[in-house]
Amino acid sequence: MMRALLLDRPGPPSSLHLGEVPRPEPGIGEVLVRVDAVGLNPVDYQIASGGHPSWTYPHIPGLDIAGVVQGTGDGPDARMPAGTRVVWHQDLRRPGGLADFVTAPADVLAVVPPRIGMTVAASLPCAGMTAYQAVVRRLRVRRGQSALVQGAAGGVGGFAVQLLTAAGARVTATASPSNHAYVGGLGATTVLDYRRADLDAALRAATAGRGFDAVVDAVSPASAAQGLLLLHHGGGLASVAGRASLDAVEPFGIAPSLHEIALGAAYTHGDDGDRADLAGMLTELLRLVDEGTLNPLPIETVRLADAPDSLARLAGRHVRGKIVVRMGQSRE
Repeated sequence: MMRALLLDRPGPPSSLHLGEVPRPEPGIGEVLVRVDAVGLNPVDYQIASGGHPSWTYPHIPGLDIAGVVQGTGDGPDARMPAGTRVVWHQDLRRPGGLADFVTAPADVLAVVPPRIGMTVAASLPCAGMTAYQAVVRRLRVRRGQSALVQGAAGGVGGFAVQLLTAAGARVTATASPSNHAYVGGLGATTVLDYRRADLDAALRAATAGRGFDAVVDAVSPASAAQGLLLLHHGGGLASVAGRASLDAVEPFGIAPSLHEIALGAAYTHGDDGDRADLAGMLTELLRLVDEGTLNPLPIETVRLADAPDSLARLAGRHVRGKIVVRMGQSRE
């Protein structure tokens, strides 16, 4: 048996409770991992509120997992030696990592470099890979371009600001006033209050009326629609928290590109190559952190018992950086 945070039926974070369940066994091509740390994300409470058809109850949440390989199942794909430190973004259809042990396909795991702690590793997958997919894979931002990040103080926004800055873009960001200094420290040259009445005009003024080459929206469909109208000709918008409609844009005008970022859909709608690419992207993020190009976001660590309250705080949408659950056996 093992400890786990359990969801008996779809519901809010307050319905989660500690309990014991049987320790899982790895199947063909899978590994068994002792969990050290789990990064919390909005998707954790969002999917828990409605449940998923693939779940059996009680369900264990927690998608961003860092831990140590304990053993492997059968098959040539399970080639991860015991003792290897790994991190990954879990398939949301599977039991998650808010437990002492969890299983995962071996091909989605990224190996954690020696100089990176497990708490930092667990803070990277969902937010970091979403930002990486938006900035590097889809928008392909280049030096000298102008970029906007809406919702810059959160996990995705914080990584996006850094990745855009590293690419050589001039970054404008929106955030609450209490987070302006923080977002500026990540690399944004202009930070605006998302609640100001003249936000649209202020954002246009940030590029002297030219418009942005790239927009990363991590707020809402309405915010994404606003960002779409702020693009320069040929610019692109990466939508993280709900897609905007191209209907608001005049045909054959600014000719924008619209990118919907759906990280976990690599499991449900992708193939083996797409799932292996999750490990590839995360390996690249770990390299950037290891070499100092990308800084981990501020991390608040909590106990497993505190995870429901932490998820409720995330639902309030004003958490800066990342919250990571550290399991009792973590040595950090």
